[in-house]
Amino acid sequence: MSTLAGYPELACCLVGWLVSSLFKIPTYYYVHRRFNLKQAFGTGGMPSSHAATVTATMLGIGLFSGFDHPAFAIAVAVTMIVIYDAAGVRREAGYHAVIINRLIDEYVKSPMINQKKLKEVIGHTPLEVVGGVLSGLMSSTVLWLIWPK
Repeated sequence: MSTLAGYPELACCLVGWLVSSLFKIPTYYYVHRRFNLKQAFGTGGMPSSHAATVTATMLGIGLFSGFDHPAFAIAVAVTMIVIYDAAGVRREAGYHAVIINRLIDEYVKSPMINQKKLKEVIGHTPLEVVGGVLSGLMSSTVLWLIWPK
C-alpha cells in the first residue's frame, strides 16, 4: 500500500470495491450451494459493489479530508445517484431483459433474427444495496482506524 500512502481516500475506494467483490463469493455459495468465482466481478449479487465502492469513497473523503471538505459534498451526491441507479433503474432494466428474453423465446423463432439473450441480473435488490453500503462503511472505517496518522 506504499503507493497509496498519500491517497487514503483512493485506498478506501479500492478496498471497498475489493472487499465487496470478494464477499460475493461466500454469499453466492450460501444461497446457491455452489461456488461461482465469476460472481465476484460481475454485476448484481450480494453485496452491491457499486454501493460499496461509492460509500467507501464518500466516507473515506469525510474521514481523511474532513466532512466539511467540498469533495465530501460531491461524493455524497455521486453516492446517492449510484445507489438509486443500482437499486432502481438497473433493476428495472433487468426486469425488462427477462420479459424481452421471454418474448424472443416464445414469439420469435426465425433463424434470421439474432436470439442472443440479454443479461437479466444487472441491478440489485434493496437488501443487496444495503449490504454494499454496510460493506463500504466497514471498509473505510477499518482502513481509517489502521491508517498511520
